[in-house]
Amino acid sequence: MDYNATIQYLYTQLPMFTRDGASAFKKDLTNTLELCKRLDNPQHKFKSVHVGGTNGKGSTSHMLAAVLQTARYKTGLYTSPHLKDFRERIRVNGQMIGEQTVIDFVANHKADFEEIAPSFFEMTVALAFDVFAKEKVDIAIIEVGLGGRLDSTNVITPLLSVITNIGWDHMNMLGNTLPLIAGEKAGIIKPGVPAIISERQLEVADVFTNKAKETGSKIRFASDEWAMMSPEVRKSGSPEDNDGLLEVSLKKKPSTNQTYGLTDLQTFRLDLTGTYQLKNIKGILSAVDELCKQGFIITDQHIYTALKQVKTLTGLHGRWETLSQNPLTICDTGHNPDGIEEVMKNIAAVKYKHLHMVIGMVNDKDTGKVLTMFPKDATYYFCKPDIPRGLDAESMRAQAEAHGLIGDTYTSVKEALLSAQKNAGVDDLVFVGGSTFVVAEVV
Repeated sequence: MDYNATIQYLYTQLPMFTRDGASAFKKDLTNTLELCKRLDNPQHKFKSVHVGGTNGKGSTSHMLAAVLQTARYKTGLYTSPHLKDFRERIRVNGQMIGEQTVIDFVANHKADFEEIAPSFFEMTVALAFDVFAKEKVDIAIIEVGLGGRLDSTNVITPLLSVITNIGWDHMNMLGNTLPLIAGEKAGIIKPGVPAIISERQLEVADVFTNKAKETGSKIRFASDEWAMMSPEVRKSGSPEDNDGLLEVSLKKKPSTNQTYGLTDLQTFRLDLTGTYQLKNIKGILSAVDELCKQGFIITDQHIYTALKQVKTLTGLHGRWETLSQNPLTICDTGHNPDGIEEVMKNIAAVKYKHLHMVIGMVNDKDTGKVLTMFPKDATYYFCKPDIPRGLDAESMRAQAEAHGLIGDTYTSVKEALLSAQKNAGVDDLVFVGGSTFVVAEVV
């Protein structure tokens, strides 16, 4: 098979979460462990950092990878889902793996797939581990797919576990309370392995401290270690320059014992400009410090340099990304209540005359709660992302109308976007989001 045929085989033959939903989520690690066994257990042949959480784990993974690359470590990066190309999920020093690598892996192990019957995600994780072992990476950043305890990535023993935050998402699989969801996320904390929790949340902090006691792991809450100097948070450049870097000033709290030397007030400039990065950056700094304690050589300058060019270094897209300036069009992959809350904060920070919202969702999300968060004075363009789990545009319009959100339906995301941009005035804002899969069709 050529590359396109190989990818089509993977999409059609293996259970796939984006197509099948919860039924594709395997509630144990048996398949992953068996696949890794047949690959001579590549997950034990490279150092790693495991990154989980509800929101922010993708951005955090990419920022950590950018810092390590800048510090001249050969860095693997595994993330999900992809936006355009399957190979986005597996990168080495920011470069996607080659098409031939995917072709050869599937050809060599097709019989194993047919015998083990792994999910698409389980197969992808095994491929990533195989690549990182063969490439002899110095370190790999491994993003959790869903949950943590039963996620296929949870067969590694990392140098460090990072958990970004806990919010409402995938409740049908992870639990219907924040402590239950946190318990699943905490499942990536391994015996004796340090854990960084980016944000101390009162409802779930005890879940992590208790897990750390159980595993004998040192635990650090990054939000306890860094104070955000909010008056210093601003976009660089003119107010109209929405592509400007986000300037973030933080002060190390007196009780913090850092290794790599950041002292007093420090200002970073980020090319990931969503305000939610203000939470992620604290976890990044504490994680880097923990790696330095384990012998990695990462300087202040490495951090400054990396955070200014994460998108260039790692290929990350879809995080508060400007698609065009006339009319101003911005997309973001935030899709659950916490993610949408941050999106609305970012929208509120933009000067515009009227807001046009191109919105699509998947059919197994809590659309009701999200729809209550959208502004009633915007014009809506409802669409269905081009995946089987996509929520029908007419169904979404009906649900939205019940919440006072008025708009029309469109046959595709691109048609909805073109209509919004055509209707938008010169001083208007067009926002595209509601689902990662909507953003994937416009970036």
